[in-house]
Amino acid sequence: MKAAPQEIKTSGSAISIRWSDGHLSCYEGLDLRLACRCAACVDEWTHESLLTPERIAPDIRPRAIEVMGHYAIHIDWSDGHNTGIYTYDYLKEVCACDECKKKRSFAV
Repeated sequence: MKAAPQEIKTSGSAISIRWSDGHLSCYEGLDLRLACRCAACVDEWTHESLLTPERIAPDIRPRAIEVMGHYAIHIDWSDGHNTGIYTYDYLKEVCACDECKKKRSFAV
C-alpha cells in the first residue's frame, strides 16, 4: 500500500507532510511552486519547465491546500496560480529530506 498524507501543515512558505509510513517531508514553497507540472508550467511537447526562479516571488506561500481524492493535493498559491495538482507519488519523489536525497543518489 502506498503512503498517503496523514497530516499536512503550512508554516509561512513551507509545507510539511507526515505520511502514513511515518516519513516527514518538508517542502519550501518556492521549490514546490517551481516543481509544478501543470500545462501552464510545463511545455506540452518538450516537457521542459516554463518557470524560472526569477518569475516566482521568493516568499511564495500556499493560500489553501485541498486533498484530491486518494492520490493528490491541489495548492492555491499566493501568486494566483492554482491549476497544479501534486500527486502523492510526485511529492514523495521530490522530497528534499536527506534520507530521500540519499535514496535518489543511489538510484542513478
